[in-house]
Amino acid sequence: MSTLSVPIKIFFHPTTTTSSFLHSQPQTLTFIPTRTPTIRASASASENPQKQHQKQHKSPPNAANTASDADKGIHPAGFLTKRGISHKAFGQFLRERYKALKDLKDEIFNRHANLKEMASGFELLGMHRHPEHRVDYMEWAPGARYCAIVADFNGWSPTENCAREGYFGHDDYGYWFIILQDNLREGEEPDELYFQQYNYVDDYDKGDSGITIDEIFKKANDEYWQPGEDRYLNNRLEGPVKLYEEIFGPNGPQTMEELGDIPDAETRYKEWVEKHGPSRYAVIDEGKEYDIFNVIVDPEWNERIRALKPPIPYWFETRKGRKAWLKKYIPGIPHGSKYRVYFNTANGPLERVPAWATYVQPGGDGVPACAIHWEPSPEQAYKWKNKSPEVPKSLRMYEAHVGISGSEPKISSFNDFTDKVLPHIKEAGYNAIQLIGVVEHKDYFTVGYRVTNFYAVSSRYGTPEDFKRLVDEAHGLGLLVFLEIVHSYAAADEMVGLSMFDGSNDCYFHSGKRGQHKFWGTRMFKYGDPDVLHFLLSNLNWWITEYQIDGFHFHSVSSMLYTHNGFASFTGDLEEYCNQYVDRDAQLYLILANEILHALYPNIITIAEDATFYPGLCEPTSQGGLGFDYYVNLSVPEMWSTFLDSVPDLEWSMTKIVNTLISSREHADRMLMYTENHNQSISGRQSFAEILFGRIDKHSHHYKESLQRGSSLHKMIRLITFTTGCRAYLNFMGNEFGHPKRVEFPTSSNNYSYSLANRQWDLLEKDGIHCDLFSFDKDMMKLDENLRVLSRRIPNFHHVNDSSMVISYIRGPLLFVFNFHPTNSYDSYSIGVDEAGEYQVILNTDEIKYGGQGILKEDQYLQRTVSRRVDGLQNCLQVSLPSRTAQVYKLRRILRI
Repeated sequence: MSTLSVPIKIFFHPTTTTSSFLHSQPQTLTFIPTRTPTIRASASASENPQKQHQKQHKSPPNAANTASDADKGIHPAGFLTKRGISHKAFGQFLRERYKALKDLKDEIFNRHANLKEMASGFELLGMHRHPEHRVDYMEWAPGARYCAIVADFNGWSPTENCAREGYFGHDDYGYWFIILQDNLREGEEPDELYFQQYNYVDDYDKGDSGITIDEIFKKANDEYWQPGEDRYLNNRLEGPVKLYEEIFGPNGPQTMEELGDIPDAETRYKEWVEKHGPSRYAVIDEGKEYDIFNVIVDPEWNERIRALKPPIPYWFETRKGRKAWLKKYIPGIPHGSKYRVYFNTANGPLERVPAWATYVQPGGDGVPACAIHWEPSPEQAYKWKNKSPEVPKSLRMYEAHVGISGSEPKISSFNDFTDKVLPHIKEAGYNAIQLIGVVEHKDYFTVGYRVTNFYAVSSRYGTPEDFKRLVDEAHGLGLLVFLEIVHSYAAADEMVGLSMFDGSNDCYFHSGKRGQHKFWGTRMFKYGDPDVLHFLLSNLNWWITEYQIDGFHFHSVSSMLYTHNGFASFTGDLEEYCNQYVDRDAQLYLILANEILHALYPNIITIAEDATFYPGLCEPTSQGGLGFDYYVNLSVPEMWSTFLDSVPDLEWSMTKIVNTLISSREHADRMLMYTENHNQSISGRQSFAEILFGRIDKHSHHYKESLQRGSSLHKMIRLITFTTGCRAYLNFMGNEFGHPKRVEFPTSSNNYSYSLANRQWDLLEKDGIHCDLFSFDKDMMKLDENLRVLSRRIPNFHHVNDSSMVISYIRGPLLFVFNFHPTNSYDSYSIGVDEAGEYQVILNTDEIKYGGQGILKEDQYLQRTVSRRVDGLQNCLQVSLPSRTAQVYKLRRILRI
């Protein structure tokens, strides 16, 4: 067997030692973000708790930053200073949290080169094909004493493919390593090179040039070594033999007894120097306790070698193709194999689904859950065709659940969603999709929130390749794809999830009460553990790397921010956000997640769902914030739900509506607004359409009137919510056309029925109220697409009248007027405007094509201002406002008076 070696000429140097290189400390590498975060407005709580902060605390705090941090633009409590809030306890909490973050990063850098490596654990853990005809498996289980792979290919044997503590397969951090060698086919001989590599994916049908290994090494040697340079490589004993003959002569001693005592190296060297003079190539022992020589490569030879390029082409020429591998080997773990990981623990043996498994069969009906080895051939692997679209200035998000997206009472697939629902979303005018329930979970009725396998798409809907196709087709339609990620808790199931994974109760989760969600029976992550951080941060990076996800909606952030899981009353005092119930470790995880995601992927979008509106939720991490791009205003859908369900129409408060929609102008530009999402339709609740239309008796005398009321309120509620939000709006699948039924997943309470676990798309094929509502929703989306409503500055509410139930506001060149009164219509209602000119109606909820009555005629669509001061503005419009209608006016022509 030929080897490729480098000849080294060595000589003595009295001042240089190699010990400095052998024992030198490795440099600490830090991951530098690719963009500088900008200061953004923070989130605010409903009912203005943050506004109360500003009223209570006005003087700015003392900023005690180090000079180095100040140079970097880092201020641990910067957003408090910017907003003029002084709260000693909270400011001190932010500074201590920043110090803890620096300590955490130092700890991370002791084990990882940088933060990018920290968030790329999926490149090593789990099952991975190695070029040297094998599969490597790595798992973290610090509480285990023995680890093995049990699978259908080895007869579920716990001894055939294993690793043991104290051997190569286990390290001090609790990571287990198992090699699954490919099996030689009958009649085949092992590879001549022990490091023989194969191309499994790239150029899978190429790589084997047919040239022998000896010929390849001869070509490399001919290029690299000058004549005579490899003399001592081919004749390695020549030097020692000549030295022996020089010392003892041609007839020297032949045995150790004849050899006798030999002077030490230094003495022999001095004797030799007296006869021959100093030598550049001699090496002697310095007399140290350790045997380290001063070695320096011949500078001339070293300079020549450095000028040469490494023989990479020859190295790759030794690689063979996929066909050669398949001809010679049988995969050690074939594609589609079912497997589990077997542990021997202090409490006995157990089997688990690997934590880093990328495809899982949840099991059920007596069938145990298993991971599925997913390694499709290059012909079967999905090939990406489209790039992610550019991030638009405003987000019109369509929230969807793949399983209930079909018309039939069954679980729909990724392919069904791709072929049928994606075109509808594009037609409806949305530019982003938010998918829920995609990550693998055991029980379908949990909607996907009790996640069991964080790296796997749910096998109920299809394969990983099917999901890639869904994302790719969405990108081709110009749709961003967001994933609702659940890192706030995990399923408590032990057979398929992470609970008691290695036999210990505190592997991934806290032990005791802190490790259990207060009400939901789920497990709470141990965010302070570097290995748990490694798992969660890598999980975020995995979905982007593997599936090209464009953003994340972090579900139930309040569950992780507090040890009471957010189930406490909040008065708005900042003390509540820095007391003993705040989980600082969880906050550090969120800060790291946002820093890493935005540094690696500058166009990524992160959204926080936090019912407590934690201060600084959307502030830059360099200024003491958590770093999210948007936060969800949860108070808006709750307000509409309360109004529709229990407040008579005449008692609706316009002031309450406006205050809830814009709870704080200072933070409005970071809000994600929605009228209703899946929460209003799932878990025994009703959709707004079901509340508005579900109680109508078709045989009643008031049927037409009730239908008109429901249609009007459905459009008005959506229009005012959509046009008052800033840059982000969300709608749940089917609500755009007033889906008449709620969502019920199959459970024992409904005899496991799928009758309500679907969407009635056929309603759009019939003329009627649902088709009319969909037409209005499409035109509402076009309003933003054509006139950039959401990307403009926040609206100016200049007319809010509780007695007349009229609301009006201005946003850019658009004037919005709403009459929520159930009976009163106004023929000439005065609304103030800034500019004198002609205003034309461009959207009217009462048009017949939208299911309205068409009370306004075409000649009433164009209005000219009157020079009269109204609502504090210099001019006014006298408009017709039928009851329960809304109009959008656009300034067409400015009149100079």
